[in-house]
Amino acid sequence: MAYGADRDPIAVLDERAADPTRTISYGPDAAQVYDVRMPRRVTRGLTVVVVHGGFWRPEYDRGHASRQAQAFADAGFPTAVVEYRRAAMPGGGWPGTAQDVAAAITAIRQDPAFAQPTAHPLVLVGHSAGGQLVAWAAAQPWAHGLRGVVSLAGVLDLAHGQATGVGGGAIEAFLGGSPAQVPDSYAAADPVRLLAGIPVVVLHARDDEEVPFELSERYAAAHHGPGVRFTPADTGGHYGWIDPENAAFEQVLAAVDLLAS
Repeated sequence: MAYGADRDPIAVLDERAADPTRTISYGPDAAQVYDVRMPRRVTRGLTVVVVHGGFWRPEYDRGHASRQAQAFADAGFPTAVVEYRRAAMPGGGWPGTAQDVAAAITAIRQDPAFAQPTAHPLVLVGHSAGGQLVAWAAAQPWAHGLRGVVSLAGVLDLAHGQATGVGGGAIEAFLGGSPAQVPDSYAAADPVRLLAGIPVVVLHARDDEEVPFELSERYAAAHHGPGVRFTPADTGGHYGWIDPENAAFEQVLAAVDLLAS
């Protein structure tokens, strides 16, 4: 189905791809899993790790990223979709959510499914809250060896987002309070304060109505240099980046391919 003006952009949250190739646990909690989607033929020299968004809320799980992930697999990328404990879930919020992402990436790196026929470097692709998580990951010592990360409409300035009401209280719920209440959490989690050790590609649309464009703009300004590539778009909204039927998704594939070079 072609993308058109009559299509509700938020519909992508309710759409699902066929079942993954397999699902692997990386921890004891039911939310500590990742889905594997393998292409019929590997044509790209990267493994894509998808970290979904949803403002870190428990009602948004990896299911809504399934079509995005299948599109990566259809394009020739071995793909893993990470699930993680979200805010208000036992062990979720800060720092448990971030610890889950780190543990999942460690498990994916060791998964033999992604080592055949040869090991491919990993690229992390995160949307919305997932953009915060992959940008945070880019600044961690264990990220050395990853090819890079792609943030799609990411919440990349948590303090500014909290001050301006982004997510309607989602940032406070994730971190446990305001910057005045939990300053150490903001210092450790906020991508705008963290220097990435691997390349970061930032995609954001100016017409995003969920996560303001200025959050990515502020991140790019704070980390101006060759390690961060900011690619603004005029259109695409918040959800076009994860919708394979939207023209914005072609920009996502191009960003991932850019990290392969």
